[in-house]
Amino acid sequence: MSSAIPLNVGIARSAGTATVDADTAKRVLLAEPRGYCAGVDRAVETVEKALEKHGAPIYVRKEIVHNRHVVETLRERGVVFVDDTAEVPEGAVVVFSAHGVSPAVHEAAAARNLHTIDATCPLVTKVHQEAKRFARDDYDILLIGHEGHEEVEGTAGEAPEHVQLVDGPDAVDRVRVRDENKVIWLSQTTLSVDETMETVQRLRERFPSLQDPPSDDICYATQNRQVAVKAMAPECDLVIVVGSRNSSNSVRLVEVALNAGAKAAHLVDYAREVDPAWLEGVRTIGITSGASVPEILVRGVLDMLAEHGYADVQPVTTANETLVFALPRELRTTRR
Repeated sequence: MSSAIPLNVGIARSAGTATVDADTAKRVLLAEPRGYCAGVDRAVETVEKALEKHGAPIYVRKEIVHNRHVVETLRERGVVFVDDTAEVPEGAVVVFSAHGVSPAVHEAAAARNLHTIDATCPLVTKVHQEAKRFARDDYDILLIGHEGHEEVEGTAGEAPEHVQLVDGPDAVDRVRVRDENKVIWLSQTTLSVDETMETVQRLRERFPSLQDPPSDDICYATQNRQVAVKAMAPECDLVIVVGSRNSSNSVRLVEVALNAGAKAAHLVDYAREVDPAWLEGVRTIGITSGASVPEILVRGVLDMLAEHGYADVQPVTTANETLVFALPRELRTTRR
């Protein structure tokens, strides 16, 4: 959706410099950073390069990233999304999603002679390596994450005899360990930082010798997007998060916005899902997007808001991201 109404995208400024005047015109605060992270960019490009190299159909186990628009666009280009490698014809090309898979999935693919391309985010792979390392040392591993999420299933599958899922602070009382001096926590990469730290605090109250992961498991992009939302939320009558409902990091951004002081917050995939009733009496709207959201969807929301008088767009910058991950070895050529 395009608009003839020009957007006034102001000079980027640091968080905390904005002031609210009750008599000011309608405005949008645009979070920076937002949208694609390095792992998502790598995963989507992996599928695109696989299509170029092998031609359609290319099979992808689960959704390559949790975004409706991305999945639908790739499906139109000949990508077939499946829930299990058993659905992939023997000998075909299958891409593993950015969320990672367990060793059992790799074994099942090998048994069917599938040509596998692994698009697992390197930061997820890091957590897999941590799980294997501490399992070898016979630790109880408390994996903080959401039950049923593909990333959690893949990480837990690296050491199923050692990993216990802890799905938030309320699950802490159910945790049982063999040796309170050999316990470590790891986490899903896309969680709310604040809720994760609350869970860790509760775990540490039960297990004082609980060890931290060697480095942060919640990824840089998840943290950066939450920090940006926290910076602008107190000034916002409304925060709109562009993202899909099955995207953990996008859902967390809605929660973070509300907890940080936004009067209302909503999650939308597309501009057409923005309810005009949300805008009644609203002067300041915050906009951000999840780590699997292409910028074109954010632009669609900005165009729609401009049509309703929100043409003044003021970036709120809290970090600059430059990280790029290499493609899987079999697809490496000059990056686009």
